[in-house]
Amino acid sequence: MNQRSTGNELFPVFLQLNNLQVLLVGGGPVALEKLTALLGNSPHTKITVVAREISAEVRSFAAAYPDILLDERAFEYTDLDGVDVAVVASNNAPLNNHIRQEARRRHILINVADKPELCDFYLGSIVKKGNLKIGISTNGKSPTIAKRIKELLNEALPHEIDETLDYMGRLRDQLKGNFADKVRQLNAHTAMLVDSKERK
Repeated sequence: MNQRSTGNELFPVFLQLNNLQVLLVGGGPVALEKLTALLGNSPHTKITVVAREISAEVRSFAAAYPDILLDERAFEYTDLDGVDVAVVASNNAPLNNHIRQEARRRHILINVADKPELCDFYLGSIVKKGNLKIGISTNGKSPTIAKRIKELLNEALPHEIDETLDYMGRLRDQLKGNFADKVRQLNAHTAMLVDSKERK
């Protein structure tokens, strides 16, 4: 039986951006914010930045990442050739719409800063502790709430969580049996880890 979804209908997904080609249109403060988010999570991502003017701050930030190409000029439609993901940080509304239309025609995923109606995906708040990464979305309703939840989770999650993840990864590799058996064994070990932390 089909039930109509309510609330946040976004589908959460984690992309291996280091295997994809990213285009960023824009060279100002918003572009710097997008670059920081992208490279803070995937520092080996190949990104081409195209803008009429690229700020000194963007240039300084990009200098630490050899996979960033800065191209100071007007956007051209050929910039979308070979691109998997496009991020637009331009304050030019007609340009944003044209890029959105062309990206849709080419089946390229696109994010347009501060324009949810033009986005295929959002860059949400991220909690990162070693190999653990948690994405937070308020469906564009309140970035402030997302930021606060991020702060709460960062404080609540123990720094030792990465050691636990490493242990569980090694354990999973050693388990025998079919998929269902492995899931049962991993669930049992996870329950024991939680119980031991609660007793401390």
